[in-house]
Amino acid sequence: MLKSNDPGLKSWVHVPKGSDFPIQNLPFGIFKTKYLSPVAGVAIGDYVVDLVYLHENSYLDGLGLPAGIFNQKYLNDFFALGKKKVRDVRERLSELLRDSNDEMNKAAREIALIHMDEVQMMMPVKVQNYSDFYSSEEHATNVGSMFRDPKNALLPNWKHIPVGYHGRASSIVVSGTAIHRPKGQIKSPDQELPTFSASKKLDFELEVAFITCGETKLGESISTKAADDFIVGFVLFNDWSARDIQQWEYVPLGPFLAKNFASTISPWVVTMDALEPFRVEGPQQVPQVLPYLAFEGKKNFDIVLEVALKPEGSEETVVCRSNFKYMYWNVNQQLAHHTVNGCNIQVADMYASGTISGPSPGSYGSMLELSWNGQKPLQMPDGTERIFINDGDTVVMRGHAERDGVRIGFGNCKGKILPATH
Repeated sequence: MLKSNDPGLKSWVHVPKGSDFPIQNLPFGIFKTKYLSPVAGVAIGDYVVDLVYLHENSYLDGLGLPAGIFNQKYLNDFFALGKKKVRDVRERLSELLRDSNDEMNKAAREIALIHMDEVQMMMPVKVQNYSDFYSSEEHATNVGSMFRDPKNALLPNWKHIPVGYHGRASSIVVSGTAIHRPKGQIKSPDQELPTFSASKKLDFELEVAFITCGETKLGESISTKAADDFIVGFVLFNDWSARDIQQWEYVPLGPFLAKNFASTISPWVVTMDALEPFRVEGPQQVPQVLPYLAFEGKKNFDIVLEVALKPEGSEETVVCRSNFKYMYWNVNQQLAHHTVNGCNIQVADMYASGTISGPSPGSYGSMLELSWNGQKPLQMPDGTERIFINDGDTVVMRGHAERDGVRIGFGNCKGKILPATH
């Protein structure tokens, strides 16, 4: 066990009960203030630790960090140092922030710590490439039952390969960014020809994405065993989806305008190291996978997930409670499959899980499933109903893992829907 994961650790920084950011977490992000341009920081309690200050004032000496590594608008160059270096920095931060450590005097603590109310969180990485998987059996079964044959809901390849597609990296935005309703071609079954309009079936998709911290050359592959060394951490991921646009366009090449208009991520990269204590067995995979997808050990993570919907001017209501542990295909298999053909990966590539649905209706990870394509409207606290997302609605995703009195959380992944542009 990493020393930084010890559930008995306490910090001299006050961490409120139920906080996503105890000393055992220490996720990395990029923030700015009225006085600071975007720089790297770490979350603890209600504060952000300024990594530039720590580095420039010798608190991170001995780690072999390049000058200016944290004084950048993205974490890409830091992550490019590799997972071991990121681990070393997190371990050192854990030492500095422990209640038994007095290396930082009162003045240093006051300068290094900035309250979260005073910061604006930015995109943590410049996403190089983005791929989206389709790895929840329950979600794939629900969609297949809805639109194809309930008796043959899964396509023949689904239990043999982690199905995925390449998405749009440039439209991934950080939590708090408003999203305009997308427009495109729509064709309902009773229409002879398609029409052009704003989407009438705008949806969220509850996902978790991993970020890479290494590179491979064209022609190289990554095994399921080696995959851990290439995954630095995770963010929550809302893969906004225009279901009506998608239904018309997706044959034969898959999603396009229905997906590429926006995806929202949480701002803090929670390291895989911090999530090590929460590894669990995944679902049994039948039939047996091909050798390159075989793996050893526990590769799923017990991360509780929820989605809340907040109509404008009203209170929010939780519409979904799910868990990352339900994933049929794990992240090691996803990365191994992605590279088995020789596809090269880059630092700060982002790989989303696909919609995460559980076995019960309340754990379905999209409005498409929760309302069963409009047949079962959801009741809101203000008396209105939802089958999909309305203009003015805000979607908030949250996630945390909890064990032995330690809660490792992600913070919010939030986005408000604005009307379509004209």
